[in-house]
Amino acid sequence: MNWAELYQATTDKPLGEFVAALAKAGSRRGFVIHNEEKMEMAHTFGAHGVMVGEGFDLHMIQVCKPKKAAASLQKNPERAALMPKFITTFTRDGRTEVRMLRYRRPMIEALVDDTEFASSLDESFDAIVAMIEEAR
Repeated sequence: MNWAELYQATTDKPLGEFVAALAKAGSRRGFVIHNEEKMEMAHTFGAHGVMVGEGFDLHMIQVCKPKKAAASLQKNPERAALMPKFITTFTRDGRTEVRMLRYRRPMIEALVDDTEFASSLDESFDAIVAMIEEAR
């Protein structure tokens, strides 16, 4: 059984344009980009004294739906380990590649004995995929 799947998409939009469209699509659904100032990994590595090659444009975009997350975590803090949802983007052959690791329901239920949370997280992943598709 696969406990997770890797969502993969490609867009012809330049990375910055895709991120702006993703933020717009997210805001319509109550999501925010949580780490907008720190999502460029070249800057993050550079801040720690690690230089990367020219053209390295990996972005790790953390999306969050604050109202839903706050209510969920107050109900059960054990859910926190599975809450961070990152969308990664990078440029390859002139196109923007998009990836996201999506946990499957059996994994969520096995790790956090909480069926309500499994359903809620599934809904969040569906919403994030819809945001990505809209932003493409």
